[in-house]
Amino acid sequence: MHSPFVYSLVTKCFYDKKIKPEYKILKAYRNALLQNKNTIEVTDFGAGSRVFKSNTRQISKIAQTAGITPKRAELLCRIANYFQPDTVLEIGTSLGLATSALSLGNQKAKIITLEGCPETSGIAKTQFQQFKLDNIESVVTEFETYLKDFRLSTFDFRLIYFDGNHSKKATLDYFELLLPTISNETVWIFDDIHWSEDMEAAWETIKNHPKVTVTIDTFQWGLVFFRYEQEKEHFIIRI
Repeated sequence: MHSPFVYSLVTKCFYDKKIKPEYKILKAYRNALLQNKNTIEVTDFGAGSRVFKSNTRQISKIAQTAGITPKRAELLCRIANYFQPDTVLEIGTSLGLATSALSLGNQKAKIITLEGCPETSGIAKTQFQQFKLDNIESVVTEFETYLKDFRLSTFDFRLIYFDGNHSKKATLDYFELLLPTISNETVWIFDDIHWSEDMEAAWETIKNHPKVTVTIDTFQWGLVFFRYEQEKEHFIIRI
């Protein structure tokens, strides 16, 4: 591994095995959802679900099958703590499992999380209030509409977590719309980069973009950096 930047990230963040007090809150947040047997009517604007055949879904089942895993939630929390972003954008709230990790990783950050489904967003908002995650602003919107209307060039999102629409076109559209917000310190995380051939093609396009200098493929996630001083390098790191 030739990059000191990536070496430090991997050793001090990815492979940090210390137990954090935030992990206990993440576990409690998840357990509250796993115990919720109520059903909601999900509005799905993305690529759909491979698990659910109906839009009427039990909250506990969504948390069990569709949310970020406990291991990944802890990693996302560490990433937010490591980079200490002032502003965070999440595209795809769902039930807020990843949002809670971002919030707990840096409780001084301002987090904007977008969700197309009002029902799931409502459950997430209730959870945020219950666990006193006060640095989160929830917005119910279609993602592309929000990104086109928002004055992105005046907003510096230090960290963006893309988990909203697992299609090549949507992923690349969001990528292009958000490029005006990048800086040398920007961190972008794309979820499910190997979810389909479509997403793998999107990931290859992102890697080859002239403004992208460093990428890390963790199999589940693709991390993207725009560090001007870095030579273009691509890493594959299993976590």
